[in-house]
Amino acid sequence: MKEEDLPQDKSALEKMTREICYVKNSDGKYTTGLSTGWDVKKDALDNAWEDIQERTEAARIAVKNGEKSPVFYFMELRIMDFQVLSGYTGFWKFTIKRHLKPNVFQSLSDEKLKRYAKAFDVSVEELKKFKG
Repeated sequence: MKEEDLPQDKSALEKMTREICYVKNSDGKYTTGLSTGWDVKKDALDNAWEDIQERTEAARIAVKNGEKSPVFYFMELRIMDFQVLSGYTGFWKFTIKRHLKPNVFQSLSDEKLKRYAKAFDVSVEELKKFKG
């Protein structure tokens, strides 16, 4: 592909990431160029981003309805699963699953909440006060 043909289609992640591609410059030699992506990739990324936003909204509603604790919402917001959150907090996965229950979450100590707050990059107060 020639350098001037490098795709630069707009996507939801265009300001966050670029992709390095090998292209031929005007001298016919291979070099690297940055691309924001192309339509097929853009469509896939846009669909994935929409799915993430839908999951986050569903988690917010679950917290608002008292079905889940704020830990569930912030896990979705930060695109974490149990394994990742376990790695950040040091809690076992089954412990995190218990902490998703609103009544269990309410009884957590500030020390445990600090571990979640640090993992989610929020304050303990934000975590405690989040009601969806």
